[in-house]
Order: sequence, then C-alpha cells, then structure tokens
Amino acid sequence: MTFEYGYLGLFLASFLAATILPVASELILTGMLVYGFEPWACILVATTGNTMGAWLNYGIGYLGNPKWLQKLGAKPESIQSWQVQIHRYGSVMALLCWLPVVGDLIGIALGFFRAPWLPTFAFMGVGKLLRYILVWAGYYFW
Repeated sequence: MTFEYGYLGLFLASFLAATILPVASELILTGMLVYGFEPWACILVATTGNTMGAWLNYGIGYLGNPKWLQKLGAKPESIQSWQVQIHRYGSVMALLCWLPVVGDLIGIALGFFRAPWLPTFAFMGVGKLLRYILVWAGYYFW
C-alpha cells in the first residue's frame, strides 16, 4: 500500500469508515505513522474525516421516515426501544459512534429521533478523537 494521497487519503478513508462502508481507517492511520507522517496531524485529519462521516449518518437519520423502518422489517418494539434510549441518554450516546457497525446505527438513530445537533456533533467528535488517540498510543507504545 502506498500513501501517495497522504492526509487527503486519510481524510477520505476516515470519512468513508464512518459510513456503512467497511474501511479500516485505523490501519491506514497506523501505516501513515509507520511511514513517518506527523502523528498529531494524522490524528486531527482522521478525527475530522470520521466525525464528518458520522454527521452524514446523523443527516441520513434526520431525513428518515418511520414508515421506512417498518417497510425494512423493523419491529415497532425495536423502534420504541431505540427511541427510549435516545431520549434517556440523548447526545451523550454519540460518544459511542466510533464503534464499528453499531456506531453507524447510533449516529443514524440520533438523527432519526432528532437529538440536538450541536451537542451530538460535539460528542461525536470527542469519541472519534479518543479513538484515534488510542490507535496512536497503541502504535507508539507497542
């Protein structure tokens, strides 16, 4: 793998990794660190791209229609359960958007159930930042 696209490539990979697409941005970040790219620049770029991808998930959820969920086969009990969780924990749930697969669904659910966007986006960013700091720490201290 070459890193000829540098930070732009990391940004795009991180953005796509926050969507449903299976992209391993952690591996790309680690590869860039191995090749001598600036660690804090890599963390900042990966965090920005991944957070913006999570914002896209929120936007997709925000545009959603409850009828679509039923057509996709979601049970009313499941929808109600998600709604209760979103209203109970609110935007703080966005800290978990870094989790693979489930994090994408959390971001979509936050938008769907209209969690306040500003704190939601802030918590998404904090969660993503912590994720990439842990990746860097794993590389650095390995």
